[in-house]
Amino acid sequence: MTLDVHVMQPSPENMCDVLIIGSGAAGLSLALRLAPYCKITILSKGPLNEGATFYAQGGIAAVFDETDSIASHVDDTVRAGAGLCDKHIVEFIARNARTCVQWLIDQGVLFDTEISASGEARYHLTREGGHSHRRILHTADATGKEMENILARNAKNHPNIRVKERFNAVDLIMSDKIGLSGTKCVVGAYVWNRQQEKVETFHAKAVVLATGGAAKVYQYTTNPDISSGDGIAMAWRAGCRVANLEFNQFHPTCLFHPQARNFLLTEALRGEGAYLIRPDGSRFMSDFDPRGELAPRDVVARAIDHEMKRLGAECMYLDIRHKPADFSMRHFPMIYEKLLSLGIDFTREPVPIVPAAHYTCGGVMIDQQGRTDIDGLYAIGEVSYTGLHGANRMASNSLLECVVYGWSASVDIREHLPRTQLIEHIPDWDDSWADNSDEQVVIQHNWRELRLLMWDYVGIVRTTKRLERALHRISTLQQEINEYYAHFRISNNLLELRNLVQVAELIVLCAMKRKESRGLHYTLDYPQHSDNPQPTILSP
Repeated sequence: MTLDVHVMQPSPENMCDVLIIGSGAAGLSLALRLAPYCKITILSKGPLNEGATFYAQGGIAAVFDETDSIASHVDDTVRAGAGLCDKHIVEFIARNARTCVQWLIDQGVLFDTEISASGEARYHLTREGGHSHRRILHTADATGKEMENILARNAKNHPNIRVKERFNAVDLIMSDKIGLSGTKCVVGAYVWNRQQEKVETFHAKAVVLATGGAAKVYQYTTNPDISSGDGIAMAWRAGCRVANLEFNQFHPTCLFHPQARNFLLTEALRGEGAYLIRPDGSRFMSDFDPRGELAPRDVVARAIDHEMKRLGAECMYLDIRHKPADFSMRHFPMIYEKLLSLGIDFTREPVPIVPAAHYTCGGVMIDQQGRTDIDGLYAIGEVSYTGLHGANRMASNSLLECVVYGWSASVDIREHLPRTQLIEHIPDWDDSWADNSDEQVVIQHNWRELRLLMWDYVGIVRTTKRLERALHRISTLQQEINEYYAHFRISNNLLELRNLVQVAELIVLCAMKRKESRGLHYTLDYPQHSDNPQPTILSP
């Protein structure tokens, strides 16, 4: 693709103070905090609420119980992060958790409540793996859906927020690339209008990446289809550093069923007493960790993977039959109905499960305000690397990270916007010379190959040889995809494949740099911990 030297007068609809790419908890919370002060445009790849937030079941972690403490939340997070958390950042997020959760409540989010022994109403708190206390606020087993729907409704109704659905960001527009002098900064983005099948130019004083993670790079994932690493790839191409991308969290309990391969079974099931069992009905987690089913996710996922390989079994099972049926149905109504629609009654039979790619713990490097290496460019939520998750994310800290950074980034953006000039004269995208592809099969073939090789070679258990093989094949795929991208008009699948192959390379490069096993990165060639672990940082 090339840039047209002719500069069109920008459309007022495509000019704003802040362009937010992504419409999950991070992007929406930031937009709502900024909206009283400036003009916001939110880009959503699909319908506004189609993202990882919408499917988050468990909840959001914050200290609300009088027996709990911020220090305990910090200690649990650091312990789960296997020695790689930035404790300063962990303390920052835990300290601001309750205030930011209260902001959600003020927005209209309804978390479940219960009546205490003294007859007072209070929030019902559940417990998940890695947590030493009950500190997970939730809305039954559909917390993300409640948050997303409320925040999306409020955003749509705000006069200063413009929502653009079915718009895919193609690339960030950098000042130096369009011939502007001075400090390198972001001035907008080229965006694919999926409905009209054309690239539009968006102008902004600040751009925020809130695009989520990259779990779609794996063959099996709990994530929706949009989780294709777009923000990470765009930031890397623009010149940002990335960190800790070797730490891909595999959720231990994804439903194993041909009609619902990406349906997640929340960790709260185990928090409320569900067992993990072998096909013969015997429990196995105590063989791997004294915390049993409530061990951190990396431990549980490796244990399930180990038992499946040892027994040659297709899956393990999640068993909550020993709990009263009305208890399970009341606490997990969405899961109960979904499983029942597939012919599984979890009050009467165990549920078949396998691990699946779930969360990207690394990402674009940012500071405490969400600022990247590039002036005017921010990244918040799963797309970013903050230091909170370390080598393994503790359950229900992810939605928390989204809303805390939605707040902290809003403060910084408000401070800097008055001193920032909107650049109107940006070259438009030109693909008038490109052909329409008649070889979509090439994209589909490369798509399947990439996701399969990442699953086989860069999965739960790794080796140096597997990583080398993966990198070699990824390099070949990159050449093929870049050549295809250079000659044909873009499409949604091509954009995502281009980003996925870039993120796959970054994941493998990070994994090859870490000469130890830690948290979510387990390699047979380096099974021990190093004495002085550091984040894995890559620079363009």
